[in-house]
Amino acid sequence: MTAHQPYIPASQSPAELTPRSLVLGALLGIVFGASSVYLALKIGLTVSASIPIAVLSITIFRALGRATILENNITQTVGSAGESIAAGVVFTIPAILLMGYDLDIARVAILATAGGVLGILMMIPLRRALIVQEHGNLTYPEGTACAEVLIAGDKGGIHARTVFQAFGIAFAFKFLMTGLQLWAEYPGKVFRWFKGAEFRMDMGPELMGVGYIIGPRIAGYLFAGGTLAYLVLMPAVKLFGESMTEPMYPATTLIRDMSASQIRANYVFYIGAGGVAPTRNPVFRSCDVAPPLAAATAITHAMEIA
Repeated sequence: MTAHQPYIPASQSPAELTPRSLVLGALLGIVFGASSVYLALKIGLTVSASIPIAVLSITIFRALGRATILENNITQTVGSAGESIAAGVVFTIPAILLMGYDLDIARVAILATAGGVLGILMMIPLRRALIVQEHGNLTYPEGTACAEVLIAGDKGGIHARTVFQAFGIAFAFKFLMTGLQLWAEYPGKVFRWFKGAEFRMDMGPELMGVGYIIGPRIAGYLFAGGTLAYLVLMPAVKLFGESMTEPMYPATTLIRDMSASQIRANYVFYIGAGGVAPTRNPVFRSCDVAPPLAAATAITHAMEIA
């Protein structure tokens, strides 16, 4: 087996950690971090920003003047780190809110900074073991794809035209829908003959992009979770709780007086959140029940965001 030959030989020292790469990476990290927080709070998942940031970095630096592949790599690393920290914050801190604690901006910033620094310190000793020594054994598909994008850009073959076109289409669609209100953002129908059941869609263009990225299998899990929540669990809560004479915690309203959306917010939401817990337990993750629980987690996770 021949030894790996890096794209940039060790004998060369092109520009890498430059002020412009750090500034552009920070700016793109803010943009993609904010979009990741919005997306995670809206649908409960995020998508990686490494490849889009790499494409944008190549295009922007090409317009401003030639940049090295290592500068583009620093830019996408800094930018994707901002997106990763945002995802870590939005997936953990809401649990504190569900427990009844308040959070302010300073506390969130401290937690995010501490998490980012801890991740960097842990990765320093792991880099040689997981990347250098395991090169060729661990595939790292996303990192490999991002490297190919950077190499293609270094050879002049990458443009961000598609990214900007998609952004323009999504912006126009969102503006016509929410700004001019030409059509409903959440079209739906309440089934009068099926108490507690409801059909509802989210027409946001961001969901179309996420669905394309995650593929039909994971999207099918999410759709199954929404179907289970809206057509099975919510009618079941309505059916069995209709005869109750006192509100059931955490709601303060009788179940028979609740709409389908209120039932989802007060009860089904917590069923979805609780369904995620088993696969976070190392005992479950290391035994044979992990694969079916993983699928169940996706479904219950969809119930949580439906």
